[in-house]
Formats: sequence, C-alpha cells, structure tokens
Amino acid sequence: MTAPATDSATATGDAATYDLTPLISPYLDLHMMFPLLEYIDSLISVGSISYSSLDVAQARLELLKPTHMVDYAMDIYREVHGLDAAIPEEMEDQKAGVFRELEELREGQMRFDELCRSDEHRASLVNNNQWNIKSLTSMATYEITPETIATYYKFAKFNFDCGDYQQGRDMLENYLSLYASPPKQRKDGEGDGGDGDEYGGSSNANAEEEKTGNPNMYYLTSIDTSLLQVLWGKLSCEILVEDWEEASVALVAVKTAIESLASSHRITALEALNQRTWLLHWSLFVFWNDATGKGLESMVELFTSEKYLQAVTTNAPHLLRYLTAAVLLCKRRAAKKAGSNSNAEGRRLLRDLVKVMQQCEYSDPIVEFVDKLSVKFDFEAAQSQLARCETVLSSDFFLCKQTELFMEEARVFVFENYCRIHHKIDLTTLGEKLAMDRDRAERWIVDLIRNALLDAKIDSEEGCVVMGTGSASAYEQVMERTKELTARSGGLVANLRGYMNDIKREKIRRERKAKEEAEY
Repeated sequence: MTAPATDSATATGDAATYDLTPLISPYLDLHMMFPLLEYIDSLISVGSISYSSLDVAQARLELLKPTHMVDYAMDIYREVHGLDAAIPEEMEDQKAGVFRELEELREGQMRFDELCRSDEHRASLVNNNQWNIKSLTSMATYEITPETIATYYKFAKFNFDCGDYQQGRDMLENYLSLYASPPKQRKDGEGDGGDGDEYGGSSNANAEEEKTGNPNMYYLTSIDTSLLQVLWGKLSCEILVEDWEEASVALVAVKTAIESLASSHRITALEALNQRTWLLHWSLFVFWNDATGKGLESMVELFTSEKYLQAVTTNAPHLLRYLTAAVLLCKRRAAKKAGSNSNAEGRRLLRDLVKVMQQCEYSDPIVEFVDKLSVKFDFEAAQSQLARCETVLSSDFFLCKQTELFMEEARVFVFENYCRIHHKIDLTTLGEKLAMDRDRAERWIVDLIRNALLDAKIDSEEGCVVMGTGSASAYEQVMERTKELTARSGGLVANLRGYMNDIKREKIRRERKAKEEAEY
C-alpha cells in the first residue's frame, strides 16, 4: 500500500493522540501500570511519542506512593530531582515502617507458613479432609488460630505491595486451597464396587463428588466478595510474573466468580458491570500474550458475549480498538478452522464486529480502517487509515508485537474486498494498489493461495487474479438463518407469559375494585 508522506513530528503526534493509557489506567491495578510506563519510556527514547520522560517518571513516582516499594520510589525520586537530591524524611520513615510491619506480619503468620512448607503434614491433612480453616484452628497441635490465617493473607498482600509477586502468588494459592475441595486421587481398587462395598461404594463416590468444588474456580466450594478479591489478587500476580498459562486459568476463575455472585444477587447489576469492565481490561494482558494461538479467538468470544459487550459499549468503548484488531488477526484462522466452506465464518466475525462498532462512540485509525473498507467500501480512505494504523499499533503496549502481522492481514483484507467487488483484477493494477511491482504482487498472491489463506487463482494468460465465489452451502445458509431461532422463540414465550400475567393481574384488580364498590 502506498503510505502518505508524514514527517516525524506528525507521527509522534498521532502516537500521543491515540495513546489509550489514560483511558485504560483507571481499570488496572497500580502495579500493572509500571510495564505500560516502561514501554512509554522506550517510545520516548526513540522519539516515537511526544511525551516528556520527566513527566512519566513523575507519574511513576505518584503510583509508587501507596505501595511498599520504597527503594524503587527513592530511585525514581533521584531520577526526577537529580542524583544528588536528598531523600525526603517521609520516604525514610515509610521505609522504616515497611520493615517494621514486615517483621510483625512474618511473626504473626509463621505457624501456618511452616505448615504450608511441610509437604508431609499438609498431604496428611488434605487426605483426611482437614485442610480447612475450621479443622486447622480446632487442632492444638499446630497452634493455628483464625488470626494466624488472616495475618497470612495480609502478609501475602504485603509481599505483593513490596513487588514480590512470586511470593504473593504462592501465598494466595495456599490461602485459596483452604476453601477448595479438589477431586481426590483414588487408589487402585477404590470405588470400583468390589466385594464388601456392594451398597456403600456408590454412595461414598457420590458423596465425594458432591464435595468437589468448582473446577473453573480452583475447586472453591463457595464464593463471596472476599474470596473474589483473593481471586483478583491471584490474577494480578500471574499477570505480573508473566505466567500466561496460569493467568488464563486465573482469568476464568475471576469470570466464573463474578457471574456466580451476579446470578445469586450477592452483587448488584451495577457492581457486576463494573467488575466485568475491570476484567476486560486485565484480560488484555492475557489474550495478547497467549502463546497457544487461541488467545485472540477467546478474546473475541468474551468481548462479544452479551454481558461483556454491554460493559464495552457502556463503560469502555475504547476497547473497540483491541476487539477490531483481534477480529482482523484471527478471522482467516477461524475461517480456515471452520472447514471447506469457511468464508461464512469470516463474514460472521466481521458482521458482528460492524454491529459492535455501530454501538460504540469511539474511533481511531484501526476502527476507521475496517469501517471504510467493510461498510463504506472506500478503498482510498481505507489506505489512508492503514498508513496511520502502523503508528498506532507500534505505540500500543498490547498491540506492538502484532504490528507486522496486522499490516499483512490488513493488506489481505483490502485485497479480498477489492477483488470481491471486481471479481477479476489486472496484476499490474493490483501491484499499484499494494505498492508492489507486477512480479512481486504475483509472488505475494501465489504465497497466499499456496498457504490456503486465499480463495483465488491466477489466470496467467490474461494476467489477472480471479477470486473464488466463497458462496455458502445450503446447510450454512439454513444454520445462519435459524441459529437464533431458539433464543427468539424463548423471548416470544417470555413476552407472551408476561402479557398474560399482566392481563390476570388487571382482571384481579378490577374484580377487587368491583367487590369494594359493591360493599359500599
């Protein structure tokens, strides 16, 4: 694609204009902001964004104030005020207070911490169903009280605030295990209905199964708002230690807990909406760092589900940037996975995305690129937006690693739409559209066809590209038109039931009123 000429000042201006850090930061833990600020620092060092490194250092210093990372705060203070600047007395006092509190908490939780480190004793307690707060605090052997366990949780949070995310994660994992009931590993011959267990075996197995907690929530047997906070802490630790596989598990656990509390009305609808908004922002770390290749598909699924889409359109329309990028990056992969008549899946993803775009009052070059191409079919405007997309992508903390892949997918997207309209296109003309010569354009298209990423063929005699029809099968058409039939039917039944109930209530009200009038 031919990019319009832009000077360095314009490029850095665009990067600052479309920086989403101010919009994202209110929904992140303070500690999650440090990686974002470090990335902005790297952009400043190469002149890619028009921010001041001094302002960023000052912002980092403000973020450090509520934490216990005093040594780090002192380093940043010297960066802001000069290497020879005297450290304020309040910072020295805060450091002394941190060490004092550290020792107090370590002493208060020591008994439970020693038990957690003893694999033999812990395994014995787990096997005897005694690894829970009630059992541990009732045994004089270990000298553990409810206050000991509460202090252990405080110490876990304290370690997190000190920047020791690994230790905080391990301690929160131990704390959660007190409320969990994972399935027991059966020994050989157990639960097989053998002799002597003709009547008891099945009931015992069922009883054990009933005690098993929710597998999507670390096998917790119940959930409340306090444990939800612990799960948030676990997710935060996994993100900050960059264990993305475990972070995916923690993300599912938080989501499950939120929906459980919302469905049982233990949090209000507004609280649930805010919790979902926070989860969407934290999920960006997980989905955009997923190494399995399924992260973006999972992201699209989560962001377009009804309850989370409401959070996007109501509280965080700026997340449309990430949804748009994810759809564009994974649509061909999802389409290929769908089978031979796979174009329908790609069209469905784009159609759903356009619906979301119409509900969100947000725009940037990435969103505008898809809008110009898929809705308005304005290829010149789409090319102009695509040139700006590269600046936006490279300056975005979450998208920067996908810049090259996004630009490649975007070019394919332009090519597909252009050829879908024209059906046939001359290779020389196509090369001009893609800012390539004829031979290079032909090789590029051949590679796409060879890798099964494009439904097209090259007519060498006429020197043109012919796009495949990509028509949906009769089965796909029927499924597409009837996939929402059950939901719509259910909605009609619910509306009809509500209408009938209103009629009954009105009838009862009239009868009661008539009876009252008759009595008078």
